[in-house]
Amino acid sequence: MNTRKIAAEYRLKHWADIMSERQESGLSVKAFCENAGIHENTYFYWQRRLREAACNDMSRIALMPSGFMEVKLAEPAVISPSATTSSGQISIEGTGVRIMAGSEYPADKLVALLREVVRSC
Repeated sequence: MNTRKIAAEYRLKHWADIMSERQESGLSVKAFCENAGIHENTYFYWQRRLREAACNDMSRIALMPSGFMEVKLAEPAVISPSATTSSGQISIEGTGVRIMAGSEYPADKLVALLREVVRSC
């Protein structure tokens, strides 16, 4: 058990609750801090720490692989009739991935690309 990590998480949760309380109060930071007996610098310090923690958590989530990756198409694609939109663009979606291109781009290649992207995720 890492007590430092637990204590740090506890402090972040405590200050997140304080930040939420301030927002719900509708008071300015200055007025809220005066009422709560908190120094404004302390409030802003913990606000920055919470934002940094949120950014660190977001960076752990890999939304897209970094860099380029080779995609080898294993099988020919089958296009559904709904792949082309009324605006002349091709829009293909699947499992949280969307590929859009102009209607001049070969739709079968887009479908095959989408299949490989979804398979690699």
